[in-house]
Amino acid sequence: MITIEHLKKTFKKNKVEAVKDVSLEIFDGQIFALLGPNGAGKTTTMRMLSTLLTPTSGKIFFDGKELGENEEKIRSRIAFLTNEIRLDGQFTPDELADYYGGLYEMTSEKINERRDELFEYFGISEFRKRRYDTFSTGMKQKTSLAICLLHDPDTIIFDEPTNGLDILTQQLIESYLLKLKEEGKCIILSTHILDLVGRMADRVGIIVDGRSVFCGTVSELAPSQGVETIDQAFIKLYKENHEEKAIIGRHGKE
Repeated sequence: MITIEHLKKTFKKNKVEAVKDVSLEIFDGQIFALLGPNGAGKTTTMRMLSTLLTPTSGKIFFDGKELGENEEKIRSRIAFLTNEIRLDGQFTPDELADYYGGLYEMTSEKINERRDELFEYFGISEFRKRRYDTFSTGMKQKTSLAICLLHDPDTIIFDEPTNGLDILTQQLIESYLLKLKEEGKCIILSTHILDLVGRMADRVGIIVDGRSVFCGTVSELAPSQGVETIDQAFIKLYKENHEEKAIIGRHGKE
């Protein structure tokens, strides 16, 4: 279980307050969808969860243990995949698996076991000796996912995992996410695809202008806002909490 309490992140160089006040509860054996418009602070929040960024203030707990005090140990059990992080195009999938498996201090036997399992599932086996930069977008994403999951992490954080992929690759990745859920993993997805949220997510958190404005089950979302669909609930929460609207309201002009 992950508990986030009043998380905040300010980038000192440009004085941007990317995350202002985010509190969330995320459970094992579930898929948690993190929603919000562009620039809401979703990726910054996920980077703090994955230990790539240090919060300005607030706390993050993994199974009751505060991240700041146990960062190295917790980091070894996390997988974080985002389109902004690229694998080295000069390497083959086999070489990438050996390299990243070594970083996680996996034995050669365990690397081979996990590599064969993941490459077979994602259809990478016949391309394992080809350079990564020769792959299609879908094959790059599947390879990145396989490498990301090589060390069998407990917490999986994905930023737009199916963005720009064809429907067959999307379905393959979605099926594997459901498999991870059945294994009891803690899965966090950032996505703009509300249909994906309705089909796969158990719980949802919504961030608007750096602040969490909803955290609960998917089934609770629409009723809590007095509407019928996830889309309608998301739009209502955005309109009610967007800072530009609040400023207009205070000054009485558009």
